[in-house]
Amino acid sequence: MKIGQGWDLHRMGENLPLTLGGVLIPSKKGEIAHSDGDVLIHAIIDAILGATCNEDIGAKFPDSDPAFKNCSSLDLLHKTLSFKSVNIINLDCTIILQNPKLRPYIDEIRESIASAMNVSVNTISIKAKTAEGVLGEVGQGDAVIAQAVVLLEEEDHDMWL
Repeated sequence: MKIGQGWDLHRMGENLPLTLGGVLIPSKKGEIAHSDGDVLIHAIIDAILGATCNEDIGAKFPDSDPAFKNCSSLDLLHKTLSFKSVNIINLDCTIILQNPKLRPYIDEIRESIASAMNVSVNTISIKAKTAEGVLGEVGQGDAVIAQAVVLLEEEDHDMWL
């Protein structure tokens, strides 16, 4: 069994899409990023890479590589899961975003991630928090943070990246 922790932050900009866990969230602001900017999936990828001791998302999918420009973060998650054979036991995530409120989208986000990872939705926990109007850019609605912790079991110890 291995535990991995991931964290990501993206600035927000006007009239950009806000994608969280593969779900497009109606919002006046969205993530500024090289890929689709899905901060939640990026944190999950880092957690998986950390649990398997395989660098981080920036090393595997650098923003300097044009191949990843505007790519789907769900595609990056699929590639990450193909690097090493793992069994996801539990994934616990927190999104910190001032606006919009995410409660109406949590179940859809959980289902999207479970489908992308080919696991039961019951293994995925998603929590949404605000920054209570403080915490700098996040509290002002100009940034979003995601945190992820994964518990997994490696199925094949010989398939290193």
